[in-house]
Amino acid sequence: MARRRSRGVAKESYHTRGMAIDIRLPDTQLRAISETAKAMQGGGVGFYPRSGFVHLDVGPVRSW
Repeated sequence: MARRRSRGVAKESYHTRGMAIDIRLPDTQLRAISETAKAMQGGGVGFYPRSGFVHLDVGPVRSW
């Protein structure tokens, strides 16, 4: 559904397979969430400060 509303949503999104989440935490800087997730090397980390969330998935280790 999100893909129909926005051009920025991947066709083969890990979200559609239940393998990703977009998060934000109260009183926690997005950059801190992103850097911590990248250090854990558990999958993909997308940093979206303009949209106010960090994308985390269990795919290959990568970041954007």
